[in-house]
Amino acid sequence: MVSVVLSTYNQPIWLYLVLEGYACQTYTGFEIIVADDGSDDRTRHMIEGIRPLLPYSLKHVWHKDDGFRKCTILNKAIGVCSGDYIVFSDGDVIPRKDFLEQHMKYRKKGRFLSGGIVRLPASLSEKITAEVIRNGLCFDRDWLIANGLIHSFKNNKLTAHGFTEWLLNRFTPTKATWNGHNASGWTRDILAVNGFDERMKYGGEDREFGERLMRLGVRGRQIRYSAVAVHLDHGRAYVSREGIEENLRIRKENSKSGLIRTKNGITNYNLI
Repeated sequence: MVSVVLSTYNQPIWLYLVLEGYACQTYTGFEIIVADDGSDDRTRHMIEGIRPLLPYSLKHVWHKDDGFRKCTILNKAIGVCSGDYIVFSDGDVIPRKDFLEQHMKYRKKGRFLSGGIVRLPASLSEKITAEVIRNGLCFDRDWLIANGLIHSFKNNKLTAHGFTEWLLNRFTPTKATWNGHNASGWTRDILAVNGFDERMKYGGEDREFGERLMRLGVRGRQIRYSAVAVHLDHGRAYVSREGIEENLRIRKENSKSGLIRTKNGITNYNLI
């Protein structure tokens, strides 16, 4: 069993589309845990309505809205995962049908996987429907460009296969960091570092988690051009300069001390 953890906050329409994307996966041995950082009842109602229609198990882990607490809800979600391997993404990131197949293909002991996304502009995001997901158009580069996607080298994620895929993964200048929108690792490694540091706000919280995994000896592997997903545009009212600066301070502090296992993690909840 593989567990997929999706973070969300008050985006029930986007989350619905993402869940539809997972219903199209070629790899079927998985469950999904929605890590809900305090959404209102619209998200709960949507999940209850779609759950009977889905070909996979869907769990909903929620806590009260008290500001940006993504790391906290992720830890609570990890605590109810059944799988020995966990894929992390967001409730606004639609996976291509081979997304989980690629994560399973490249997983390896002592490694975590680092994927990427193709960011869609707001006008194009609004054109994505369940039907567009089911027929694969939202991963068709020509269709996306015709509907507003800006030309970019990064769009090669949508078309790379075989040798080209390997070459781009191997020589991309982007480091294999832990990216919360597309990353995966072994449950035992995630528990060994005690999950996410709950002091962290928005901005670098995923990187900090990956840095502790690397200190544990778990190295990242780049699969940006293999595990493909598109990101639906939205605002980020929870971003603050103060929070980002505090995150940088925590990361520097943890790096200097060589911290591997945070005190502010999963064990706060006695879920495991």
